[in-house]
Amino acid sequence: MKTRLSGRNLLFIGTMLFGLFFGAGNLIFPVFLGQQAGQNLWLAVLGLLITGIGLPLLGVIGIGLTRSDGVFELAAHVSQPYAKIFTVVLYLTLGPLFAMPRLATTAFQIGLVPFLKSSQQPIGLLIFSVAFFLLTWLLARNPGKLMTYIGKWLTPIFLLLLGCLILIALIKPLGTLAVPARSAYAVNPVLAGFTEGYNTMDALASLAFGIVVVDAIRSLGVTDPAQIATDTIKAGLISMSLMALIYTLLALVGTLSLGNFHTASNGGITLAQLANYYFGPFGNALLALIVIIACLKTAVGLTSAFGDTGHSLFPKLPYLGLISFACLLPAVLANIGLTQLINYSTPVLMFLYPLAIVLILLAVLSPWLGQSRWLFGMTTAWTIIPAALAGAMALPASLLQQPWGQWLQAVNSALPLASLGLGWTVPALIGLILGWLGQQWADRRHA
Repeated sequence: MKTRLSGRNLLFIGTMLFGLFFGAGNLIFPVFLGQQAGQNLWLAVLGLLITGIGLPLLGVIGIGLTRSDGVFELAAHVSQPYAKIFTVVLYLTLGPLFAMPRLATTAFQIGLVPFLKSSQQPIGLLIFSVAFFLLTWLLARNPGKLMTYIGKWLTPIFLLLLGCLILIALIKPLGTLAVPARSAYAVNPVLAGFTEGYNTMDALASLAFGIVVVDAIRSLGVTDPAQIATDTIKAGLISMSLMALIYTLLALVGTLSLGNFHTASNGGITLAQLANYYFGPFGNALLALIVIIACLKTAVGLTSAFGDTGHSLFPKLPYLGLISFACLLPAVLANIGLTQLINYSTPVLMFLYPLAIVLILLAVLSPWLGQSRWLFGMTTAWTIIPAALAGAMALPASLLQQPWGQWLQAVNSALPLASLGLGWTVPALIGLILGWLGQQWADRRHA
């Protein structure tokens, strides 16, 4: 039995965690942000790092501080029924319904579309998505080898390939940062970057991947809960530092690309244009490897986490059956298309994120505030309705123009900070205060 991880193993766990996080959205959203932000790049990156790096890091720290095995155990501080519902919705969102289909679609659009004619793309996507998730299923069958697959092989190869593309784009820039900012980035770049960070899904993923990291640490012989918590936090610091660096560089490359390319509908198109510009046909092959490896390693991690958590929640469902479902459904949904998947997922993310942020912050503050059901329950109860309104505000404009949609907009606009997309924050703070007072009253009553 080991008392702590060696520096080498800790580095492997950290790179594994980075590999689990860094998938489709992490490649395309920073590049898109860079194109939109223009001269406001650094302020926009600051906002992106808050939600794209800060919140996931706090999520990993929260799992460590509360010594939880995963999101269900953490959410159970609210209530058991809430924990089960929240965990199921979270893993469906990060797994077969949204995140995993997006992984295959992104890998195909960026990596293989440049090699195909328009008429070949629909059948090409179908064949690729089936092959992609078949390989994901094969690798996820043995979750004990995740650190080897992802931390020791896939992530280093990915970093080497991506580093080549970023380096040449910075050495031979296509433009400058002196370009006008667009849309929301011209008005409030920090908030726009903050909201863009939602789309990476990493704050949600930090809760989902907690069980993978804890299991990996235990598999290396560390059994003391306090040391597992410490090593989990250290691994989180390693992975998030690496992600912050790559996010910033990708956003910078996106802004510089405007010297030669027009703003694209998503960052994947821009990456494909850059790879072809700098490396020609070889660049398309290079980018194909970068994207497929990035998406594959995250898909394997999500599939394994889905199977592990699903089996722990519903013991009668076998791990193999769960990961089969988690690979079969996205193989079908991936054929919807990348832009459509992003549009469909946004209302769900805007609903889940406030609930996840509240859970993460309560976990991080637990050494000082405690982990009482009063605190977790009351704060969450005051957050649910504003979170639902935030999700509704992300629905298509045609729906919000209906009478019921206009009524929801009126209710949402009455919340403080709603215009900034943060209408849930004040109610959550009220719930936190009431929960803390309720816990003090309960403690005195039982004293």
